[in-house]
Amino acid sequence: MTNRELATQGVAVRRAAVTLAQASNEQRRGVLLHVAERFEEEMDELLCVNALELAAYDESGPGRDRLALTKERVLGMASALREIADAPDPLFEIQDQSTRPNGLRVERLRVPLGVIGVVYENRPNVTSDVAGLCVRSGNAAFLRGSSSAMKTNAFIVNLWHEALEKEGLAPESVSLVEDPSHETAKAFMQLTDVLDCLIPRGGPSLIAAMREHARVPYVLDGDGNCHIFVDETADLTQALAIVKNAKTSRPGVCNAAETVLVHRSLAPSLLPALALAMPEVELRVDRAARQFLPEATLASDEDYAREFLDLILAVKVVNSLDEAIEHVATYGTGHSEAIVTENAEHAEAWVRRVDAAAVLVNASTRFIDGGELGLGAEVGISTQKLHARGPMGLRELTCLKWVVRGEGQIR
Repeated sequence: MTNRELATQGVAVRRAAVTLAQASNEQRRGVLLHVAERFEEEMDELLCVNALELAAYDESGPGRDRLALTKERVLGMASALREIADAPDPLFEIQDQSTRPNGLRVERLRVPLGVIGVVYENRPNVTSDVAGLCVRSGNAAFLRGSSSAMKTNAFIVNLWHEALEKEGLAPESVSLVEDPSHETAKAFMQLTDVLDCLIPRGGPSLIAAMREHARVPYVLDGDGNCHIFVDETADLTQALAIVKNAKTSRPGVCNAAETVLVHRSLAPSLLPALALAMPEVELRVDRAARQFLPEATLASDEDYAREFLDLILAVKVVNSLDEAIEHVATYGTGHSEAIVTENAEHAEAWVRRVDAAAVLVNASTRFIDGGELGLGAEVGISTQKLHARGPMGLRELTCLKWVVRGEGQIR
C-alpha cells in the first residue's frame, strides 16, 4: 500500500466519522447487536479462518495464545458487544451546568473524539472490542493489525461493514489497513489529517516505534509489569489463590502478575507453598527467598524490570510495606499493583501511595480489564496520566465541548 492509498482510505474514514458522530443511539446500538448476532451465526467459518492463520504461525507462547480464537472467546466477543450496547449512551451528556452573573448559561457536552487509530499485534478480539467501543461512542475505528491475523481481522471487519450498512451508516466507520508492513505502520502513525487519537496494543518494540514515529496524539497502552505484595497480615490461603490466579490464568496478557513481594515474616511458610501450588511456573528469586526455595533461579535486576508474559515469576522478600512500595516505584510500569493484607491501614497506604493506573486490595491483578470492571471491553489500558488512565471504555473515548447559551450578551 502506498502512502497515497493509505491517505485516501483515511479520508474515507474521516468522512464516515462525521456522519457516525451524529448517528442516533438506536443506530449505534443496532450495529453492535447485529455484529454480536452475526458472530454466533458465522462462528464456525470464523474459527476456520483463524485456524488457518494459527497453522501458519510459527511461534509458540503468548503470541500464539493471543492470535487464537476459540468458541468461548467468540462468544465472549459477542457478549461484550451486547454489554457495550446496553451501556448508557456516552454522547451529548451535559456536564457542569452553571449560570454566570451576566446570565450566560455555561455547560460542557460530551462528544466523540473523531477517528481512533489502533495499532495492534495478533489479538483478533481487539478488532471487535475496539470497533464496538468506537462505534458506540460515535468514533470511527481505523485499525492496523498484524500480518499473522490479517484474514481473521478482515473477516471480522466485514461483519461490521454489513452491520453499519444495515443501519444506514458508512461502512468505512470501521476500516482495516490491509498492509501490515512497517513502512505502512509508520505512515499510519503520521496521518495528522485523519487520526484524532492513536492507541498501540503491543509489546516494547511497538511502543518504541510509536514514540519515535507518531505525529498525532497517542495514549500508551504500556507494559504490565504488575506486582502483588503479600503483607505480614495476609491470609495465606487467600494470598496463594490470588498469586496463582494472577500468574497462571493467562500469563501472556498485560494484567498478569510478574513479581510477588513477600513480607519476611511470611516467607518461610508462603514461598514453599507457592512453589507447590504452581509447579509449572519458573520462580526467579532473591537471596533471601532462596533460603526457602533452594532449587529456584537467582533473580537479576533485569528480571524485576521485565514483563515476562510467560510462566515465570520474580520473587523478592521485603522487610516492610515501605520497602514494597519503593520496589514498585522502582520497577513498576504504572499498570496494576495489588496488596494482600488484613490490615486496613496498610491497605489504605497502598491505595494512596502506589502510583499506578489501578491498585487492588485482596484481589487478583487479572481484574483490571474492561469487561471485568463493567465497561464491556476496553480499547486499551492507559498507563499515562493525561486524558485517560486505566481501562479505556466508552467515556474515555469522548471529550468535552464547552457550550455557552446567551440572550444577546456582549463583552
